[in-house]
Amino acid sequence: MKKFLMALSLILVATGVDAQIKAPQPSPSAKVMQTVGLTDVTLEYSRPAMRGRDIFGGLVPFDKVWRTGANANSTISFSDDVQFNGVNVPAGTYAVYTIPGKKEWEVMLYSATDNWGTPEKWNDAMVVASAKVEPVKLKNKVESWTMGINELEMDGAHLQMMWDDTMVAVPFSVPTAAKTQASIEQVMSGPSANDYYSAATFYLDTKQDLKKAHDWISMAVEMRPEAFWMYRKKSLIEAEMGKKSDAIASAKKSLELAQKAGNADYVKLNMDSLKEWGAKM
Repeated sequence: MKKFLMALSLILVATGVDAQIKAPQPSPSAKVMQTVGLTDVTLEYSRPAMRGRDIFGGLVPFDKVWRTGANANSTISFSDDVQFNGVNVPAGTYAVYTIPGKKEWEVMLYSATDNWGTPEKWNDAMVVASAKVEPVKLKNKVESWTMGINELEMDGAHLQMMWDDTMVAVPFSVPTAAKTQASIEQVMSGPSANDYYSAATFYLDTKQDLKKAHDWISMAVEMRPEAFWMYRKKSLIEAEMGKKSDAIASAKKSLELAQKAGNADYVKLNMDSLKEWGAKM
């Protein structure tokens, strides 16, 4: 067997193959993705196992900052601003650090996520929010470190952490009501100027119903009277429809607005079109 392995090694070296042994990690990585209301929440962390060891107060000392898992930072990501223990936390990704205690845990969200374990130098200014919670004793032991987003409601959930016979949970809230209201208002108010502009552009580019394209671009410029690029598109649609005088009027309006905005590109585009269409300047 030894001779076989030596021969295999020589073959791999000779053929330039970079052999790497793949083996399971003692603290495998995990990823949890959960939608809470309308907000996406993602946990990424590693899962050490008890393996017969005393955990809290033993492997994990009390009253000291703990990496809250193993290997690289355990992180939590929010797609929206949330409230964590009553503190506003901007959308983004944060490292989760804890200070386990016999009667109380502190759970902290830390803005730097590139540490392997705890930071070499702790910076209180990077703690964006923290919560002090009472640990709960579990009836059944949890062999592997576990993090989850549980107790789901429309406007919030709990960040839960469990290991051995201990569980801690921190509630957080998400802006479901505000996002839903904004969605309702957007839909009920109808298409935006950009929606009309995009639809008109598509119809012009694909040579579809130009009358409908003109109706849409007219709605767009009515909603955005300062938008020189929309007036430019209106002039092109009118030119394509054979409405030269209307196209010239729209191009002149686009030119005026582009000059006011200091946009040299649209100034030139309109000047070129006006010259092409024989407009009097």
